[in-house]
Amino acid sequence: MQPKETQVKAKKGLFKIVFSRIGIIALAIILQIAILFISVQYLREYLPYIYGLLILVESIVIIHLINSVGNPAFKMTWILLILMFPGVGMLFYLYVKIQPGSHILKGKLAAQHIETEPYRQQNPSVLAAIKTSKSANSLLAHYLHRQLGFPTYQNTDVKYFALGEEKFEEMLIQLKQARKFIFLEYFIVKEGYMWNSILDILVDKVKKGVEVRFMYDGLGSLTTLPWDYHKQMERLGIKCKVMGSLKPFLSTIQNNRDHRKILVIDGRVAFTGGINLSDEYINRVKRFGHWKDTAIMLEGDGVQSFTMMFLEMWNAESKETENYRKYLTRQSSGFQRGLGYVIPYADSPFDNENVGEEVYFHMLNHAKKYVHIMTPYLILDNEMITTLTRAAKSGIEVVIIMPHIPDKWYAYAVAKTYYKELIMAGVQIYEYNPGFIHAKVFVSDDDTAAVGTINLDYRSLYLHFECGAFIYNNMEVHRIEMDFQNTLKRCHKVSMMEVEKRSWYYILMGKALRLFAPLM
Repeated sequence: MQPKETQVKAKKGLFKIVFSRIGIIALAIILQIAILFISVQYLREYLPYIYGLLILVESIVIIHLINSVGNPAFKMTWILLILMFPGVGMLFYLYVKIQPGSHILKGKLAAQHIETEPYRQQNPSVLAAIKTSKSANSLLAHYLHRQLGFPTYQNTDVKYFALGEEKFEEMLIQLKQARKFIFLEYFIVKEGYMWNSILDILVDKVKKGVEVRFMYDGLGSLTTLPWDYHKQMERLGIKCKVMGSLKPFLSTIQNNRDHRKILVIDGRVAFTGGINLSDEYINRVKRFGHWKDTAIMLEGDGVQSFTMMFLEMWNAESKETENYRKYLTRQSSGFQRGLGYVIPYADSPFDNENVGEEVYFHMLNHAKKYVHIMTPYLILDNEMITTLTRAAKSGIEVVIIMPHIPDKWYAYAVAKTYYKELIMAGVQIYEYNPGFIHAKVFVSDDDTAAVGTINLDYRSLYLHFECGAFIYNNMEVHRIEMDFQNTLKRCHKVSMMEVEKRSWYYILMGKALRLFAPLM
């Protein structure tokens, strides 16, 4: 290709980006930040008394931050930003904290959770049974139900999918069997073979009288779907909502993404896990080598919790009255103890409970032999570092599988900064040689597992809407561990020598980015 042709193509590409929807939104946000900086600079030069007052308020804000309830890492990052950018950092912090949008959404979600409470009742016999089986797990069950309203279920079959292709195949089978309703909630949806195959079934089901509701995240699907895609779905008869659609102004709501992946069919089966509705998740498109992802399907009583999770989110911005009873799962009368116990749970940035992290802490703190982990990201707070290293130092085999080909270079650079401390404590870290690990899996002691959407990073653990399922004494746990061992065969173990061989600028870049890890 000639140099002039290359320049023309580059200019066209830049023009397309700048004047695209995402380009216009980005420029609008950058403009707002620039105005903030210019305003503070103007005060400093021409209105020194007002600027002095601003610095006084800044000191009060820092004192408030130090004494406030919350994760120390977030407080440290905010204080760093305030000190690095006098005036601007403080104004930005206040802007984020006083925005009404987040408070309104928080109130609506809390109201929805109260409304669904009658349909999330705990069977006392199940709690008694899990206490007899393993008292430590009964404590987790007690916490998840009493504090958050997520019951423990028996009579729930679990099917584990070791790859996106396997889940996709089962999804098509189950969707074709739908008779009453289909609920879909996904972070990323992209037009292609996977989504088009599903959409064909949804359109057919709508024509046959099946109720279909489809919800996707506005930022997750910003570059993968047209801006009016929800309207296109409505024209096909599919009820559709966009969660947290991106707007051209700074907003805290845009920071709280709907990262959940939920599919519920007739209240009979429910899917969750790491797999979005895009072709790379089923390896029809290669982006970062082989894409390793996982999911589970529940069938039975536990599906009801996922039904209520979906309806709560769906109705958070709805003025209509929901007939929840219409979507109830018929609970089994007897116990099938061979199926063990399942606790579906959701995590919200607004409930003041770090549910996903608490489940992971529980597994690390109560393991007797091992905890095996698959995660795409490793951006840890002090509590998680302490828990991982304490478990390893106590003789528990702690093994983490990470990607070898990352999807985000900056997240990978930050993850590497934790390797040395973890390895020195006895935590074993492996990287998946064929490509990218997107699975979010914890498995321990051949009897306990957690599978869902929650990564080991600040965003998943603190900022996003997430979901998962805690599984105990179910035979499928053995398949999850078997998949872990099979995946391990395709990995290489990260040695201390490999960690020490990193270039100085890569180390420096990772450590600098780590300062802002809570925002990544």
